[in-house]
Amino acid sequence: MLKTHTCGELTLDHVGQQVTLAGWVNRRRDHGGLIFIDLRDRFGITQVTVDSESAAAAHQAASQVRNEYVIQVTGVVRQRPPGFENPNLATGAIELMADQVTILNPSKTPPFYISGNADDVDETLRLKYRYLDLRRPRMTQNLVLRHRMVRFIREFFSQRDFLEVETPILLKSTPEGARDFIVPSRLHPHEFYALPQSPQQLKQLLMVAGIERYFQIARCFRDEDLRADRQPEFTQLDLEMSFVDAADVRQLIEEMLIALAREVSDKRILQVPFPVLSYAEAMDKYGIDRPDLRFGQPLFDVSELVRQSQFGVFQNAVKAGGQVKGVVYPGGAGLSRREIDELTDFVKQYGAKGLAWIGVTGQPGDNGIYPAEALRSQIAKFLSPEELGGIVQASGAQPGDLILLVADQPKVVAQSLSNLRLEIGRRANLIPRDVLAFCWVTDFPLLEYDEELGRWQAVHHPFTSARDEDWEKLESDPGSVLAKAYDVILNGWEIGGGSIRIHRSDLQDRLFAVLGLEKEEVAAQFGHLLEAFQYGAPPHGGIALGIDRLVAIFAEASSIRDVIAFPKTAAGTDLMVNAPSPVSEEQLAELHIMLRPEKVKAG
Repeated sequence: MLKTHTCGELTLDHVGQQVTLAGWVNRRRDHGGLIFIDLRDRFGITQVTVDSESAAAAHQAASQVRNEYVIQVTGVVRQRPPGFENPNLATGAIELMADQVTILNPSKTPPFYISGNADDVDETLRLKYRYLDLRRPRMTQNLVLRHRMVRFIREFFSQRDFLEVETPILLKSTPEGARDFIVPSRLHPHEFYALPQSPQQLKQLLMVAGIERYFQIARCFRDEDLRADRQPEFTQLDLEMSFVDAADVRQLIEEMLIALAREVSDKRILQVPFPVLSYAEAMDKYGIDRPDLRFGQPLFDVSELVRQSQFGVFQNAVKAGGQVKGVVYPGGAGLSRREIDELTDFVKQYGAKGLAWIGVTGQPGDNGIYPAEALRSQIAKFLSPEELGGIVQASGAQPGDLILLVADQPKVVAQSLSNLRLEIGRRANLIPRDVLAFCWVTDFPLLEYDEELGRWQAVHHPFTSARDEDWEKLESDPGSVLAKAYDVILNGWEIGGGSIRIHRSDLQDRLFAVLGLEKEEVAAQFGHLLEAFQYGAPPHGGIALGIDRLVAIFAEASSIRDVIAFPKTAAGTDLMVNAPSPVSEEQLAELHIMLRPEKVKAG
């Protein structure tokens, strides 16, 4: 080994010992006869002191080093003089008095400061030089956290008799919601593999095989538009169990997440056991199926209260099949008109036509009616005293609070108010950073109608089972059928989703028929699965949790790109290796592929 210790482990217990360190120069300070080098490796930073009087050759070598040079230093550990300790470093009580400095490799001047703040560097530059970006202590810590979490997950399930089974990466293209990445076959001209969007069918086949308890840290691929929480390739904890129902899967995952949080984080879990909300309840209270429960401010509905109102905006919205719902901005009654206009512009991004508001500035009278001076509102003159009082009561607003209302179709109301609630949480500092708010969302619709395609589509995937009592309605009323599906939510992010699967081929055939799939198409795409079900498939279910997203939340990263070693950009490109990129004509010929010329736009 070129070093006896890491740059993060030396303490007062090592004083007087001869040690050798190796790493990168994080910083160099030249004080003439004394040169100070902060030497960095993955484990930390140690201050190295080089004295020209006691180590002339080492001083000469140290005078040549610059930031990011790779060097080796040998010397004696000594306690720092009183007043020169660094409490911000684990090694801050000591320094290494060098008697030998060896330059192992010089470095060009980096395109950005490694020791600086990543927020000060454009992300495209960071991704182009990702190997330098990963030298940052924060980025290194993210990878260490990811490693600890994955190791914990593996040990947790291994101790509970789960088998980690690897499934193929080269697979068959089947419709599972997103586009497949297609891989041409050289040995089979004009035929293609697909990279797996998930190991869904394979893990179900493992249940037919009698494995009973399977898990995998699985690589998955989806050719879809990207966001901060999505990548074309991602990692998930994939899990499946036989002879279980939904409650069994949820209990196991909840146990794992609680243990994981306590192992890798000092954040407080807000509620144990995790709250369970139905999909309908989540949409009603929060306008979204992944609610952030770190703070309150649930939505409230006054549609019935204002159905006959003389305020045309409210009345017309309800008559058209819409809703009038709102959310409270605590302490917001004193907001300026400019600030309220900003919130109005904010909800317009989500399709809302406007934002009605009522500032509660006083108490109601003995009769429950609010006097004019107790309410500040641009719509008060259009509403009766009873309607105003009813709105305030339904909202739960207290004096000093601001009531914000949206009247529109349910989808627009949900999108605008769910996002407005989060914006209020940010502006009013309602969201604690030291809290983990988990919850389950259950009873999703099994199907949704696609107007463009003119047929029913599976909300999750076509292998999700309906609730037992809902199978009888599958053909007669598909939209009312609820699924044995469940999502686990953390701080407003969906970190996992799963379901109890269909394990009978007759039920699977019925669902495929409702989805409008022809028998020939079903046989071509899913024949292997349906045939397997005829050989004694057990009841089974599972879940998949997004590792990237889970690590990002625990690391407080703004994007999953910060917890992936070599991520793609939002456009799906790798700036470091310049991928995707063209391939040679020879490679295309081997794959029996000819490229179409790009279309040229007129003008």
